[in-house]
Amino acid sequence: MYITVHAEPSARKEKIEKRADGSFVIHVKEPAKQNLANKRIGELLGRELKTTVRLISGHRSRKKVFSVDCN
Repeated sequence: MYITVHAEPSARKEKIEKRADGSFVIHVKEPAKQNLANKRIGELLGRELKTTVRLISGHRSRKKVFSVDCN
């Protein structure tokens, strides 16, 4: 299953918002440098969904697609 995420790096507070269409807006404190924000977004999304996630596309974009393990 795929999940779409809109990333907001360098935020003051970490926050996860679920939209009505099933996508997420995730605010993280880490900057968008050296893959720091992507790693943190993956951690938060995995913790929220209680499963493992993997970034599929959007490595350098704010719009990202994550693959969710459905086990």
